Amino acid sequence: MDQIDLKITEMNCAACSSSVEKALSSVDGVESVTVAFATGRGTVTGTHLDGEALAQVATAAGYPTTVEDAGIDPAKMATEIEQRQKKNASAWKRRAILGVAIWAPFEALHWSAGALGIEGPWIPWVMFAASTVSMILVGSGFFTSAFAAAKRFQTNMDTLISIGASSAYFFSLFVFIAKNYGYETGHPMYFMEAAALLAIISIGHWLEATSSAKAGSAIRELLRMQPDVAELVHEDGSTTDLPTGEVEEGMRLLVRPGSRIPVDGSVVEGVSEVDESIVTGEPLPIAKTIGDILIAGSMNTSGQLILETNVDGRHTTVSRIAQLVTNAQSSKAGMQRLADKVAGIFVPIVLAIAALTVTCWIIAGDTETGIVSAVTILVISCPCALGLATPMAVMVAAGESSLRGILVKDAGSLELAGKTVTCIFDKTGTLTLGKPIVEQVAPENDYSELELIRLAASVETPSEHPIATAIVNEANKRNIEVPTVTNFFATPGSGVSGEVDGRKVAVLRDDAATCRVEVNGTVVGRISVTDEIRQDAKDTIARLHTLGVAVHMLSGDRTENAIAVAKEVGINQEHVHAEASPSEKTEIVASLPRPSMMVGDGINDAAALAASDVGVAIASGTNVAMESASIIIPSDSIEATAEAVSIARDTLKTIKQNLVFAFMYNVAAIPLAAFGVLGPHGPLIAAAAMGFSDITVIGNAILLKRKLRRRRINEIMQ
Repeated sequence: MDQIDLKITEMNCAACSSSVEKALSSVDGVESVTVAFATGRGTVTGTHLDGEALAQVATAAGYPTTVEDAGIDPAKMATEIEQRQKKNASAWKRRAILGVAIWAPFEALHWSAGALGIEGPWIPWVMFAASTVSMILVGSGFFTSAFAAAKRFQTNMDTLISIGASSAYFFSLFVFIAKNYGYETGHPMYFMEAAALLAIISIGHWLEATSSAKAGSAIRELLRMQPDVAELVHEDGSTTDLPTGEVEEGMRLLVRPGSRIPVDGSVVEGVSEVDESIVTGEPLPIAKTIGDILIAGSMNTSGQLILETNVDGRHTTVSRIAQLVTNAQSSKAGMQRLADKVAGIFVPIVLAIAALTVTCWIIAGDTETGIVSAVTILVISCPCALGLATPMAVMVAAGESSLRGILVKDAGSLELAGKTVTCIFDKTGTLTLGKPIVEQVAPENDYSELELIRLAASVETPSEHPIATAIVNEANKRNIEVPTVTNFFATPGSGVSGEVDGRKVAVLRDDAATCRVEVNGTVVGRISVTDEIRQDAKDTIARLHTLGVAVHMLSGDRTENAIAVAKEVGINQEHVHAEASPSEKTEIVASLPRPSMMVGDGINDAAALAASDVGVAIASGTNVAMESASIIIPSDSIEATAEAVSIARDTLKTIKQNLVFAFMYNVAAIPLAAFGVLGPHGPLIAAAAMGFSDITVIGNAILLKRKLRRRRINEIMQ
């Protein structure tokens, strides 16, 4: 499967990204397309893809596009995002200021000319000139977008604005020309209303662009965690600065105290403590010495380090996380796909309603009211808020989650996580640390604990089984001198045996304990091994229960061990599924109430993760199983699981509120506009109301951002 990365420019809103996706999806061989309005990047996957041809298709759709190299240069991308967002906000700010500067004084002149005694035939000429300038300089942003959509036989949000403003302008132009030729139509002119419409909506777009930049700031914060410049160490020990994006695998880099790790690698010289909260979410620094892994973006706190890179500067952990967050922000939840379908048929329906309205009013003998009502419908029905409802909330959630060490792959997973009713945890390595320890030693036949462990550890030393490791570690912990075993033999699923001090010793699987120890065929004792439970497991389960999520546990371990772990962490015994094979685990997950979330290591539990609605992969360090789950938690902590559900629910609530705001606004406003209830100044009222609708949706998303950020700060403080 080929993957092509594209850099897409001149996208002004979330609807623009949808237009690009539709254009690219029509190309032969394309399997999937994601376009991120927040970052101006698109990713196309499929077979036999031609990057330049895809770029031409997107460009032809009205959005100049170029092919990007694989990987992300975080410093370059952060700068590009900021410049693009500033450029977009600046363009709308310029149009808004220009629009108001044209409309406000001439509107004031229009209404005050009579009172000031300066009214005359020159007034309509001034209004015509001012409106024309506004249509050209302010309206160009709307008309260009609408025309580009029309060339593709499509409509967009700017189509309604363009038709609305043009209708008011050209109707007024008709009345103006007729009047100058001596024909009195009896209708007023709406030149200033057309200018006001463009000015007010430009103000709305300016506020939207500014707010969108704030909502998407998390991705820029993330990208800036990777330094712009790395300090390259030469063979003679001298150093030179090198742009991080140009760093190659195998280079040696100097990391001074108080600076961030520029590229993933391993320590080859020095000792220090490193804050890896960018990946783990843990604020406490971790000691690093020669051979230890360093993660790009982490903060070196105390000592000086020299690292050898194991990736290049465009494929670091920061780059991979940024790519995931970018993809998540550009993906679409089920509700957004529904909203897109509604918006896709909404514009043609609105055009039909406007045409029907003006026709009915003309038949009723009131052409002026018909024109004004139709223009009002076109403006008030613009589904800008509908297009922003989900992307704004998803953008906030994906960005804030990433700052907690929670990587959400797509909006659909976020939506399902918010609806989760069942959460299934794998036991070993998830609820437990995956590091078995000896829990109980029960000697028999006059053997002591020390002798029992001594013999068992001797036979288990050559074995790589986790139980063997636990027994050998117990011997080391008790400072027991372990003799060398001879004639070692291992039987899979049964145990190990060998000769120790001239005696045949066997450590075998046992029903009453983890294993039994036999000497010359006689049982001399039993050893029980358990897996240490994670410190955060109990609190995580309790929080999920508080959220109303039923928690289950899956394990291939013996039922007794599984129940013991479940009891300690707070999982009901009837929700324990033990002695399950990998295929049985998949069947169990598929049979539980849905939507379900499966939490595992992302590798051994891949099938079970896939069987659930939302797979959550718990990993550590840089070895993240990127392809095995919908949500990735790179840290070795499961607390983020409950946090992911909580964030998803807050996001889902915000999305629903936004959709209600958008739908209710349009549904309620269209009949009022059609029946002329809004009066002769309906277009102005509609423009202001439409802008208010956008701001409501954006403001709701920003409230979500503040709520999540405040919660994150409180957690850090605790």
